[in-house]
Amino acid sequence: MPDKINFSGYSEVNGLRMYYEIYGQGNPLVLIHGGGSTIQTSFSRVIQPLAKNRKIIAVELQAHGRTNDRNTALTFEQDADDVAELLKNIQITKADFLGFSNGGHAIIEIAIRHSDLINKIILCSALYKRSGAVPQFWEGFENVTFSDMPQQFKDDFLKVNNNPAALINMFNKDVQRMKVFKDWTEENMKSIKAPTYIINGTKDVGNPEHAVEMYRLIPNCELTILPGLHGEYLGETGTENSILPEITVSLIENFLDK
Repeated sequence: MPDKINFSGYSEVNGLRMYYEIYGQGNPLVLIHGGGSTIQTSFSRVIQPLAKNRKIIAVELQAHGRTNDRNTALTFEQDADDVAELLKNIQITKADFLGFSNGGHAIIEIAIRHSDLINKIILCSALYKRSGAVPQFWEGFENVTFSDMPQQFKDDFLKVNNNPAALINMFNKDVQRMKVFKDWTEENMKSIKAPTYIINGTKDVGNPEHAVEMYRLIPNCELTILPGLHGEYLGETGTENSILPEITVSLIENFLDK
């Protein structure tokens, strides 16, 4: 975990005590983790390098990591509203946004619902429709059990929130959200006006053809497809030996600095 942290704590957000961390200084970049994850699960390899030149605001969404739950299902719309409210609370009026996997889906909703907050967005391994992944991916959520969750992801959660019941709750809510995943329309994607950068893996959950399709739909968009698995280019938990995160950070900085 990066050790050069400026702040870590909570903000009251729409009935949640939402956890966030701040690193570095400069133009703000908001990081939104993937499903079943903490800040560190998704971003431990890239936070510190990115924080050399900008202010990183990394959040944990409803029921994830150190953020508590509310008596509602998880939705990307609510995640978007929660992040927007957090930024209001900490007086950030405009930022760049990077979301990985489900974090990218939250950013699509931020772009639709809170476009005034956005300078640029980076969508990492995100889908805009179910057909972007193989049918077996979606079918897997019908029979998945807690024992199928990678142990490293369980360990990451319990490291920051030693509450097994909260871990199981997060797992169940994430699974349910993916069971009912609904497509965004082509019109939704075309409505995204912010400069956008799509990053995908060759062996990602979403296939490269889907990433190209998103690239064609979003008006002001760039695209990079890197070798490897879901999250490998970020050094997500389980891919710690990847040499790609350093390259990814350089690509992100190049996009943000243009």
